[in-house]
Amino acid sequence: MLDLRTRLAAAVLAVLPVAAHAHAHLNASTPAENAAVPAPDEVSLRFTQALEKNFSSVEVRDAGGRRVDDGKLHTDGGPAALAIGLPKLAPGRYEVIWHATSVDTHRTEGKFFFSIVP
Repeated sequence: MLDLRTRLAAAVLAVLPVAAHAHAHLNASTPAENAAVPAPDEVSLRFTQALEKNFSSVEVRDAGGRRVDDGKLHTDGGPAALAIGLPKLAPGRYEVIWHATSVDTHRTEGKFFFSIVP
């Protein structure tokens, strides 16, 4: 028969794979983090889990901290994707700030930068 420590260790190990995937993490973005690109029409993000669009957000801000996206969040890329449209942006550095709520209600957030080149 297994001792208490062994049984507890087995129980913890059995739960770890589930806990590791309990949040929607950013998997990819276009533009990519720190990319220097021509002006895109949108910023798109792909996550590791399906999202609750109504409880998720994406903002794009210029170097002065002003929001420059069109405010229209969409999920055309599927249930694990978010995108937001952009007007024609000038060359410079931009910050993407995101908050994602997965369908299991766990919330994650992050930010990254990209640059627009002429």
